[in-house]
Amino acid sequence: MTRQPLQKTQSNQASAVTRTALAASVSVAALLSGCATTTSGPANPADPLESMNRSIYSFNEGVDEAVFKPVATAYQTVTPRLARAGVTNFFDNLGDAWSFVNNLLQGQGEGAYNSMVRFSVNTVFGIGGLFDVASEAGIQRAKQDFGQTLGRWGMPTGPYLVLPFWGPSTIRDTAGMVVDAYGYPANTLDDVRWRNSLYALRVVNRRADLLQAGDVLDSVALDKYSLVRDVYLRSRIGGAASGGDGRLENYDDDNAGKLPPEGQ
Repeated sequence: MTRQPLQKTQSNQASAVTRTALAASVSVAALLSGCATTTSGPANPADPLESMNRSIYSFNEGVDEAVFKPVATAYQTVTPRLARAGVTNFFDNLGDAWSFVNNLLQGQGEGAYNSMVRFSVNTVFGIGGLFDVASEAGIQRAKQDFGQTLGRWGMPTGPYLVLPFWGPSTIRDTAGMVVDAYGYPANTLDDVRWRNSLYALRVVNRRADLLQAGDVLDSVALDKYSLVRDVYLRSRIGGAASGGDGRLENYDDDNAGKLPPEGQ
């Protein structure tokens, strides 16, 4: 089953972060997959583990309401908008360095060049990346992660997954997260206190950036799970730039989710 591709919008979302207990999350998904069943109604072929995924989604929603959302709301309240923008730009700038590596691995020359120039310009002229000078100069961000690199290399996305404490993913993206965790520059710091502090700041700042979007989602979505899933799959699979062929996968096709040859 295919769907029309949804044009991917450019965002300032940072690339994947080191996830605490990622290995445990993947293990839980693997152990539960054998007993997972689909919910009532037509099954979505991209989400054969829907029953399990919905349970984890509800768990994540509860944790977010109890912990992450209140912390992010307090952070947004006491932190000036300009300071929050600087934090977002700083982490996005580090993400450009990792995007440079992934663009190279994908053979995306223009993307690699833009990522390198963005990182250099923002680091030098943007005071360590606090200001996004490159965007003001019209240099486009070519955001890529290792999950997208695996897609460029021909690996199908696999079933949709919801990871505990993290959220939407796929089998391919979950595997890519492990490499992203080692490749993201902030995660290579030797000082554990600095590394953990930056990780915590990035998580809280990112959640604060999504507060308004979350409120909109709560007000318009009849089934938030399905909406989040479909938007995620389209954004990750749609188009060559995101490591996909522009369509949701056909699970009867062994080549589903793989990129067409260059030039097609």
